[in-house]
Amino acid sequence: MSSTAEVVICGAGIAGIATAYQLAVTYGVKNVVIVDERPPLTLTSDKSSEAYRNWWPDELMVRLMNRSIDWLERWAHDSGNRFLLNRRGYLYFTANPASIPSFQRAAQLAAQAGAGEVRVHADRSRDAAYAPIDPHRFDDQPTGSDLLLDRSLILDRFSGLNPDVVAAVHARRCGWFSGQQLGMYLLEKAREQGVTLINDRIDRVRVRANRVEEIHLASDRSISTRSFVNAAGPFVQSVGQLIGVEIPVIHERHLKIAFKDYLGIVPRDAPLMIWTDPQYLLWTADEHTDLAASDDTRWLLDEFPGGVHLRPEGGGDSNLVLMLWAYHVEPCEPIVPPPLDEFFPEVVLRGMSAMFPGLRAYFGKSAVLLYDGGYYTKTPENRPLAGPLPVEGAYVCGALSGYGLMASAAVGELVAAHITGNTLPDYAPTFSIERYTDPGYRRWLENWQPAGQL
Repeated sequence: MSSTAEVVICGAGIAGIATAYQLAVTYGVKNVVIVDERPPLTLTSDKSSEAYRNWWPDELMVRLMNRSIDWLERWAHDSGNRFLLNRRGYLYFTANPASIPSFQRAAQLAAQAGAGEVRVHADRSRDAAYAPIDPHRFDDQPTGSDLLLDRSLILDRFSGLNPDVVAAVHARRCGWFSGQQLGMYLLEKAREQGVTLINDRIDRVRVRANRVEEIHLASDRSISTRSFVNAAGPFVQSVGQLIGVEIPVIHERHLKIAFKDYLGIVPRDAPLMIWTDPQYLLWTADEHTDLAASDDTRWLLDEFPGGVHLRPEGGGDSNLVLMLWAYHVEPCEPIVPPPLDEFFPEVVLRGMSAMFPGLRAYFGKSAVLLYDGGYYTKTPENRPLAGPLPVEGAYVCGALSGYGLMASAAVGELVAAHITGNTLPDYAPTFSIERYTDPGYRRWLENWQPAGQL
């Protein structure tokens, strides 16, 4: 059986669905087909913390994310906030006085990149200038960031914190939402404009004279098309190989737990909270001896990196807390479902107790309701790939690392503009795969340093 389509998109994750929405709803393309062998939004789009931020030290990423957040807020208004967008913020903490200058630099870099002004709270004289969090709103909330350098102010505002905290940065145009609800809303709107979803697997792509001509499915169905979008998430490389294009990405396994905080240690109106200090986990003397005795467990006594983070999950009657910590980020091949680290739930709980000491009451007690994970598929400099591939008619919408839900609106819009020939933003070349052939960009990349982005 054969058919035709204006555009065929491989992947029904948030990147593929957002691209289909932008093509059909924004640009009026009438015959768009999404192909995926799995149900929508079930590979990696439902494995994240569902958070968003414009907090980056990279001007072009800030611009991209601000554009994407503009879309999120527009859709929240249009849908009656069906996907529960909030703007509680991201809140970074340290108990190390030596880290205060790096907090100050991070806030200034983000401000210079376009994330908004920095408001410094060095003492209690301007308490009222530190706007409180409205847990459920996104309108008329602060942007920029608040740099908190008074311990008593921090502890007054956020109960249960480690009393040794010395500084915090509260990035404000940040928060979270229901990724599943957003994705289904966009898919519904796209379907109203003629987008079709096919449950199948693409096994071949016919290319003639360096031009995409036909997509062949495992069911023996074929679709003639002049435009093919690779939005295959962690399988973006293998789909690229179908047209002979190498996609320059690596994959990192990232895990999370949903934890039942039945003791109420974590405030329910908290923002996403990050403990930035490296740490050694707390173990009893007997536990330390047992762990040291085996090569399989001795690593649990090593220093762990900063970045353990959490946020409340669910409505007012919920006691769930999402907890995440990327302490294993070695490149790996994507396997579905990803292998789970048997130690992760206990490790992340013990690591989180550096921020909320009250969580020590849960040590050794199972309160984990959900444990899953997915992959960060990322380019060397952690910028996405959005635009044409070397094969004419082929495009990529991928390498969205851990920020797919927050970035897909703008990245999908960018890919759709490429396909339809509409006006491109001036940052478009930065996110094209062709950037790696630019000598200036390659020199920049040689000097690029990771910035600790979550």
